[in-house]
Amino acid sequence: MIYSPLERPLVHETGQTNPATLGGNFLKELIIGTNDAGQRLDRFVSKAVPSLPSSLLQKYIRLKRIKLNGKGAARETRLKAGDILQLYLNDEFFSQPDPDSAYRRIAEPRLHVVYEDQNILLADKAPGMPVHPDAQEATNTLIAHIQSYLFQKGDWNPERENAFTPALCNRIDRNTGGLVIAAKNAEALRIVNRKIKDREMKKFYLCVVYGTPRPASGCLEGYIRKDAAKNRVTVMTRPAPGARKAITIYRTLSSKDGLSLLECQLITGRTHQIRAQLSAAGHPLLGDGKYGSGVQNRARKQNRQALLAWKLEFVFRTPAGSLEYLNGASFQTDDTKFRREYFPV
Repeated sequence: MIYSPLERPLVHETGQTNPATLGGNFLKELIIGTNDAGQRLDRFVSKAVPSLPSSLLQKYIRLKRIKLNGKGAARETRLKAGDILQLYLNDEFFSQPDPDSAYRRIAEPRLHVVYEDQNILLADKAPGMPVHPDAQEATNTLIAHIQSYLFQKGDWNPERENAFTPALCNRIDRNTGGLVIAAKNAEALRIVNRKIKDREMKKFYLCVVYGTPRPASGCLEGYIRKDAAKNRVTVMTRPAPGARKAITIYRTLSSKDGLSLLECQLITGRTHQIRAQLSAAGHPLLGDGKYGSGVQNRARKQNRQALLAWKLEFVFRTPAGSLEYLNGASFQTDDTKFRREYFPV
């Protein structure tokens, strides 16, 4: 039988695996650490060996070319710390750590850390910095600076990890500043993501809008539909195909000179939610070029939206495992430039 390069046999007639003599096929063992524990076998391997096609991954699990503690295992098996994963794969599937990774190219991380412990880090992102790589920027991103910071201080070493990389739990727009949560280990990432999904974390924003909202406090409730091609959303009053429910609670803190300072609490987290809903309500953000007024913004010489993710509250209603100590904690950024300029205390 003729085999393709991706499917060369690993087992001799004796039935014994002998990867050292199989022309490029060999055994690689991975020891499951705490950051890898709890993951499904197939999902872990897809991250640890990203060059292995999904179809071959599932096939090799069935053929027991991927073994757990010396035996075949089902793809949905949950990994435990200390497990040994044995991969009988062609050597071309194993990619080495990339020395040109973005975090390695940052000599001095620019990072304003508001809070940090062994599990999470809260960073105050500067307006203008993207949280992740995009078409405009590949290196100077918040996640790259966080990874560089953790790498340089010895809290994260990718060569000791099989699949985990420090990751962001929430994201904000490039031109919005404020608090972003990063998880320093896999368990923290899972817990925070679940708490955000279950609305057990409160997210508050400060913004400056045109006009004076009436009533001074209230709830904006509607539906938002995103146009991915235009990177723009439409606010709708009724359900529609592709539209998702959007709820924002607002409170006016001060008003003067045709502007108002608002605190907004996100109940849902849709794309451009605060900007679009306030604009639809007749109070676009100061400096917002997408949903605001170009004439008004030019008159005030503002070209960046006055919006800040300024406070986070941890309000757990269900167990939080290793993050239980954060229940009831509240964190906020320093006073922001637009607040000092238009509404000085």
